Amino acid sequence: MARWSFRHKWLVILVWVAVLVGVGGAGNQIGDAYSNAFSLKGTESTTVLNLMDKAIPARSGEADTVVWHVDSGSVRDASVQQHITPMLAKIAKQTDVGTVVSPYDPAGAAQVSKDGRTAYATVTYTKLGNDLSNNQAQLLIDTAHSARAPGLKVEVGGNKPAQAEQPLPAVAEVVGIAAAGVVLFLALGSLFGMLLPILTALFGVGIGSSAIILLSHGMNVADFSPQLASLVGIGVGIDYALFIVTRHRKGILAGRSPEDAAVAALNTSGRAVLFAGGTVCIALLGMFTLRLTFLNGVAVAAALTVIVTVASAVTLLPAMLGVLGMRVLSRRQRRKLAAAGGAQETSGSGPAARWSSFVQRHPRPLAAVAVVVMATLAIPALSLRLGSSDQGNNPTTTTTRKAYDMLADGFGPGFNGPLTILAQAPTAADKAAVTRLVGTLRTTPGIAFAAQVPLKDAGDIAFVNAVPTTSPQDKATSDLIDHLRHDVVPAAEKGTTMRAYVGGQTAIFKDFASVLFGKLPLFIGVIIALGFVLLLFAFRSLVVPLTAAVMNLVAAAASFGVLVAVFQWGWGGSLAGRAGPIDAFLPVIMLSLLFGLSMDYQVFLVSRMHEEWVHSKDNARAVRVGLAETSRVINSAAVIMICVFFAFVLSGERVLAMFGIGLAGAVALDAFILRTVLVPSLMHLFGPANWWLPSWLDKRLPHLAVEPAEEALPAAAGAKGTDGDGVGREPAYTRD
Repeated sequence: MARWSFRHKWLVILVWVAVLVGVGGAGNQIGDAYSNAFSLKGTESTTVLNLMDKAIPARSGEADTVVWHVDSGSVRDASVQQHITPMLAKIAKQTDVGTVVSPYDPAGAAQVSKDGRTAYATVTYTKLGNDLSNNQAQLLIDTAHSARAPGLKVEVGGNKPAQAEQPLPAVAEVVGIAAAGVVLFLALGSLFGMLLPILTALFGVGIGSSAIILLSHGMNVADFSPQLASLVGIGVGIDYALFIVTRHRKGILAGRSPEDAAVAALNTSGRAVLFAGGTVCIALLGMFTLRLTFLNGVAVAAALTVIVTVASAVTLLPAMLGVLGMRVLSRRQRRKLAAAGGAQETSGSGPAARWSSFVQRHPRPLAAVAVVVMATLAIPALSLRLGSSDQGNNPTTTTTRKAYDMLADGFGPGFNGPLTILAQAPTAADKAAVTRLVGTLRTTPGIAFAAQVPLKDAGDIAFVNAVPTTSPQDKATSDLIDHLRHDVVPAAEKGTTMRAYVGGQTAIFKDFASVLFGKLPLFIGVIIALGFVLLLFAFRSLVVPLTAAVMNLVAAAASFGVLVAVFQWGWGGSLAGRAGPIDAFLPVIMLSLLFGLSMDYQVFLVSRMHEEWVHSKDNARAVRVGLAETSRVINSAAVIMICVFFAFVLSGERVLAMFGIGLAGAVALDAFILRTVLVPSLMHLFGPANWWLPSWLDKRLPHLAVEPAEEALPAAAGAKGTDGDGVGREPAYTRD
C-alpha cells in the first residue's frame, strides 16, 4: 500500500482533497444536530422530568431566564416596564415557547429582588434543550438585548443560551498547531519535514469534523464532541506522522532511495501507528460499557477522527513523501549525505544515549524519585469530587455569566440552581402532606426559599420550588439534595400515599455524577484488562503488560491530582474560574484518551527493547538501546501533544480548559517521568523477568508482531550504522 501510494502520489492526494471538499460541503449544507441528551433511568431527577412531561408539558421543556437590573430606581417603574413588557411579548410568540412568567404578572410577583432593582422572567419551552436549535436560543438573546437602555441591563441565562454563545475553538487550534510546528521544525530541521505531519493531521481532523456533523443526524452527539475530536485528532495525527517521517528520513540517511525508505517506514512505524491508533479507538469505544447514551456519541466522534487520521498517515503521507523526495531532508543533511557517498552513519553518543546509560547505572534512586513525584501529584486526587460547572464559570463577557451574577447578587447564590420537588398527591390527605412539606422546607437549613407553585390542569401533581442558599456547584448543595431525599421527603411521606421526588437541573447533574462514579470501576477494569491482553499478545510477556497497567493507573491518578488542585481547589487562579467540582464525564473521557496515548508510547518504547532482547537476549542492553533510540522521538511527540492540548485553555471554556490541562499534564508525566525514567528503571531492576512467559501460555497465544522482524525488510546494500552502544551492525529500521 505504501509503495502504491508513493508511485500514484497525485491520484492519492487528489482523492483526499476530493473527500475533504465533499464531506466538508455535505456537513455545511446539512448543518449539525448536536444533542446533549442523556438518560439516567431509575434516578429521581428523571422521574421528575417524566412526571412534568405528562402532567405539565408547558413546564417540562427548556427553562431559560431573562434578567434585568436598573442602576437606580426600581424595576417596577413605568419607564422600565415600557422596555421590558413588549420584549417579553415578542418572546412569548417565538417558536416552541410554552410560557413566559413575568414579574409584572400576579403569578410572578415574587420575581423581584428585595431591593427592587433586579427582576427576571422565566421562559419555558415545550421542548427540551436538546430539541431546540442554537438559532432559537440566539433569537431569545437578541430579543432580550433589544430592550436594553441607559441604566437598564438585560441579560439571558440558561443552558441553551450558554450553548449558543460558546466560542469557536479556532484560536486554540491555530495556537496549538503553530506551537507544534515550531517543535517539529526544531526536531526535524526541515521546513517540508515540519509541514508533512501538520498537513496529515489537518486532513484527518478536517474530514473527521465534517463527518461528525453528519454523524450527529444519526445518533446523539454532544455539542463539545467536535472540539474534543479536534484536540485528539491534531495531537495523535501529528505524532503518528512524526513517527513515520522520522523513520523515513533515517532510511534515506542510511542510503535507501526515497521510495524504499517510505516503504520501510510504513512497513515498520506505519504498522505501529495502526496498532497504536487501534488501541486509542478501542479505549474510546470502551465508553460504551458505561451504557450512557450521552457518552456514546462522544466516543464514536473521537474514534472516527482517529480512524481518519490514521488512514491519512498511512496513505496520504507516503504520497506526500513521494512529492517531496529528497527534500524531506534539510539542505545540510542532503549535502552531508552527498558527501558521504549515499549513506550516512548515525552515532549512538547523543544526549538520549547518555541518559539511557545513566538510567542503567542508577535504576533504584531514579525509580524512587519518580515514584515520589507521581505519588505527590496524585494526593489531591483523593479528594476528587464529581459534579458540573455552573454558568458562574462561563467567561465574564457572556450574557449567561452576566445573568448568573445579576441573579446571585439580587436573589442569592442558590437562585441559579433551584430544586424542583414534584409530588404525586391524589387525596386530600396527600395534598395536606404537600403543604406540610413546604413548611418543613422553609425551616430546613440550606433552603433560602420554598413555595408551592399553583398549576392549572395538573391533576394530582403538586409542584414545589425550593431555592438553596448555596450555588449549584457547591458541595453543600449536593449534600442538601441528599438530605432532602433521605430525610425530609420520606418524613413528609410517612403515613400518606403522597410520593415526592427531588429534581431540577442541579439534581440532574448530581445524579449523572453519581451514576457515572458508580460505573467507573467497571470502565477502568475493562480498559486496563484490554491493554494487558494487547501487550501480552504483542510482546509475549507478563511483566511488561502488568507494568504498563500500573503505569496507566499512576498516570491517571497524578493527572487527576493536577486537575483537582487547579480547578477544584482553585490553585489555577483565573485559569480555573471559580473553584468547583470536576465535570462528571471528564474522568471517563480522559481515562480513555490517556489509556490510548499511554499505549502509544509504551508500544514505541518497548517494541524497540523487545527487538533488541530477541536479538541479544541481554536485558540490560535491550533496555538501554531501546530507551536511547526511542526517547528523543517520544519526547518530541509528547511536547507536540502538550502544546496542542494546553492551547485549548485559550478557548475560554472551563470544560475544554480541564481537558487541555488534564491531558497536557498526563502526557508530560507519562512521557518525561514514566516512559523516560520509571519504566526503564523498573525494567533494569526486573532483569530477564521482563520477558518471562509460561511455556504453556506461550503455546496458546497467537503470534502478533507490532512490526515485522528486521530481516523481513529489504536492506540497503552496504548501509551500516551503530546501535545505542556504538556497535556497528545493520541499521535498526524496525523501530523509531
